[in-house]
Amino acid sequence: MDQMAVMDTLRDCVTLLQLVKQARDLQSQKKRLWVRPWLKRRSDKSVYNNLVQELSLEDHDSFKFFHRVNQDQFLELLSLVEPLISKQDTRMRKVVTSHEQLSVTLRHLATGESKQSLGYAYWISPNLLSRIIPEVCEALYQMLHTSHLKLPQTEDEWRRVQADYNNEWQFPNCMGALDGKRVLIGKPAKSGSIYYDYKSNFSVIMLALVDAKYKFLYADVGGAGRASDGGVWDKCTLNRAVQGNVIGIPPPSTLPYSNIVCPSVLVGDDAFPLRMNLMKPYPGKNLTPERMNFNYRLSRARRTSENAFGILSAKFRIFKQPIITSPKNISKIILATVVLHNYLRSKTPDEYRIEEQRGQQHQTGNAGQPEDAGAMRGLARIPRNADNDAKAVREQFMAYFNNEGRVDWQERMAPLH
Repeated sequence: MDQMAVMDTLRDCVTLLQLVKQARDLQSQKKRLWVRPWLKRRSDKSVYNNLVQELSLEDHDSFKFFHRVNQDQFLELLSLVEPLISKQDTRMRKVVTSHEQLSVTLRHLATGESKQSLGYAYWISPNLLSRIIPEVCEALYQMLHTSHLKLPQTEDEWRRVQADYNNEWQFPNCMGALDGKRVLIGKPAKSGSIYYDYKSNFSVIMLALVDAKYKFLYADVGGAGRASDGGVWDKCTLNRAVQGNVIGIPPPSTLPYSNIVCPSVLVGDDAFPLRMNLMKPYPGKNLTPERMNFNYRLSRARRTSENAFGILSAKFRIFKQPIITSPKNISKIILATVVLHNYLRSKTPDEYRIEEQRGQQHQTGNAGQPEDAGAMRGLARIPRNADNDAKAVREQFMAYFNNEGRVDWQERMAPLH
């Protein structure tokens, strides 16, 4: 009996081992499933191969609204990025074409639609979209930034920027409006409190310089949310370039119709320090009429940066909600939208009028203070000490704006004494 019991036990063990092996084989077969069967019908069923094709033939306005670029621009962008994103078919599956990759990426930037939702529309797995979107964004930035995100490097280039600011916004010697934003993100995995900011959000910091026509001259992205707002400019590469004067900044020059000599300056808000080459408003409420006039003139010049951010978030609505991806990919997404913004400003400036109006809604009219919306938040206003030379430059601009540089509309808006 004992021997028979042992044999029965051995048979049971063998049967159990066979069942375990069968389960493992079945699991291995499932893992070897390269693509879900319904995804194989992408060429017949996806939104790109149906709706987008119909829009390209019958409704050009809807095609542009769908992608935020018209058909000619879509094809031009495709010709630029295709060498970097095209793949080859394999025996296991057909690749997602370059056309589909660009389309789904532009749709993601235009709407902020989740990868799961886009996957069902384009018949592409969310995991694959998680690779496609960052790759296309990186390719767009790589191919466009040399021509559409170029910081001036010579005195002549800077003087053209200054002339635009003087003509459009009546602020001479201005090299651009500086602004910073916190872009809200989903909590990155295993990041601890690195991206946790003082307003209890997870964010990355974007710093930008904008010209008089709402185009970005410089963008720096990637500062972790826990970083102090006060230290963003101090650690910025643009600050070091300005301080070291390695970008061909023009020397001090005489302001128009006066004998006042002032340096070339950037304009910013209270989040930035007052420096000889960086002007900010006079602080406080009980200001003299002359200082109020200076603050207004500086606000007019600085609002170009607020409007540029407003136009950017109106055009690319991915900024209307926290962006859910890794911080590395978020930087690629933001930089891609910046170069696309400049590309569209260059190609079709007249078509930005509606977005300009939306962007200007970010202004409250109170000394240019922004009304934050969506996933873009302004940097905190931080009191700082300034050296006497910087204060003297601000006093010179104030004197100019209240005398030789006073303009007709300023007479009507001047506060009563």
